Amino acid sequence: MLRNLKIKNLALVDDAKVGFNDGLNVITGETGAGKSLLIGALRLLLGERADKSMIRTGETACSVYAEFGLEDTAHVDAILSDIGLEPCAGGLLIIRRVITSSSSKTMVNDEPVTLQVLKRLGNVLVDMHGPYDHQSLLDTGTQLGILDAFGQVGNATAAYQAEYSKLCEIQRKIDALNSDNEEDLDRQIEFLAYRIAEIEAAKLSVEEDGQVEEEHSVIANSQQVIELANGTVNALTGSDEGCAFDALAAAQRNLNQLVKLMPEAQEWHDEVESAVAQVQEVVRSIESSAAGIDASPERMQWLDDRLTTYQTLKRKYGATVEEILQNRETWKQQLDELRGRDKKRAELQAGLEVVLQSVEKAGLELRGKRENVADHLSGCITRELVDIGFEHGFFDVQLTPCTPGPSGMDEIEFGFAPNAGEEMRPLRMIASSGEISRVMLATKAVLARHDRIPVLVFDEIDANVGGEIGGAVGRKLAQVAECHQLICITHLPQVAACGTTHLAVSKKVEGGRTYTEVQLLDKESRPEEIARMLGGKDSTNVTFQHAKEMLAQSG
Repeated sequence: MLRNLKIKNLALVDDAKVGFNDGLNVITGETGAGKSLLIGALRLLLGERADKSMIRTGETACSVYAEFGLEDTAHVDAILSDIGLEPCAGGLLIIRRVITSSSSKTMVNDEPVTLQVLKRLGNVLVDMHGPYDHQSLLDTGTQLGILDAFGQVGNATAAYQAEYSKLCEIQRKIDALNSDNEEDLDRQIEFLAYRIAEIEAAKLSVEEDGQVEEEHSVIANSQQVIELANGTVNALTGSDEGCAFDALAAAQRNLNQLVKLMPEAQEWHDEVESAVAQVQEVVRSIESSAAGIDASPERMQWLDDRLTTYQTLKRKYGATVEEILQNRETWKQQLDELRGRDKKRAELQAGLEVVLQSVEKAGLELRGKRENVADHLSGCITRELVDIGFEHGFFDVQLTPCTPGPSGMDEIEFGFAPNAGEEMRPLRMIASSGEISRVMLATKAVLARHDRIPVLVFDEIDANVGGEIGGAVGRKLAQVAECHQLICITHLPQVAACGTTHLAVSKKVEGGRTYTEVQLLDKESRPEEIARMLGGKDSTNVTFQHAKEMLAQSG
């Protein structure tokens, strides 16, 4: 249950602390006194977006605080655990929100959380019903949700929706295939095929790329290469006096003699002998390479053409050979997909037929469960309507098969016949908002027995209702409050008299400023408030006595 609600500097509320109890908590007061501010504060605590205009004039911040005492904390603890917070200690949950002109701070059990967390908590803590929410009862989506909640068909609904999601995904892929222009596809296929053919015809390789460039450079400078190679060979072993080989040979002869005189000269001798061998090897390598240069016009033309091929393809399809070959594989995959579209479309269509059968099977199972509870829901709501003034009224739930959709394979229509002799009409065709409000109350009364949400809030659900019907509505609210804490803003004295806790909201002006106050009424002050509701400012002893009698009858 909601134990306490504290409000500071919110609109007309300067500083208020409101305590709530089990059962039916009624909130009354003159129009404009600020009753709905209490509900507005609660909505803020349950995730509604804040507006800095809510801050009381002259103040820099406003705050709201709620304290819940929960008998069953399982659902709340699951949410807290999901965001890494500790479970409720002793069933106590405290939500606090501070709003400034530039920021909003939200706390749950003194730990910061997001608005999304507040909304999740609100979904398991409080069922809010405002003065215009009864119109939602006319929406077929809401009606289907009511039937499913009453029948507790969550597992069947989840099974159907899982299959329906598969169906939608396959259909999305088929639509994507069918949405493309065939002429554009043909152009894409032709373009990709040309690219791939051009690359494959070139027979590119990373190794050849480097070799062609290197050989082209050598042949382009072949005359200079040969001259330098010959010059190097002559310098090393040429016939001219003073070549390196002759010098090394002379040194080797001297060292042959020196070894006989100095044993340590053997090392020098070996090193010079090694140098002679190296010079000979270098000369052979230079001569072999120079002799292998093919500087023919035919070879040069081939290298020119090959180098041009590599440069052209790099300019068109990638900076390197590796990138070109990688792009070719990507384009081949795309080309295969485009050429295989008809095959892919056929495969998807076959898969669609299989999944559609699964959807229809799950939909029929869901429909069976809904049909099993539809008559029961009709009877339950009809009985509740009798209690709130529709003695001969009848409520009906009609299910009609339809093609698979997100919610199943059923269309729903709530029907209502308010009086004897009237034919059943769709609820949406009822003009009286008072009648619709009572139907909503009857629906809530039925669902309350199956609903685990601890707190129900009704903001003027009794609008456009009066007289004896008002008393019936009050008694029905009190009945619902036997299994839920119920908070109700009302203008009807008949409803207010049924409350177990009565809070009166009033407005006063002090020092040129307006203040909203909330007072918990006791046995002495409560008849006065009921009398005010009965007679307004012209309350008399008769209205006061009437108020006392109403309270006595309700008690």
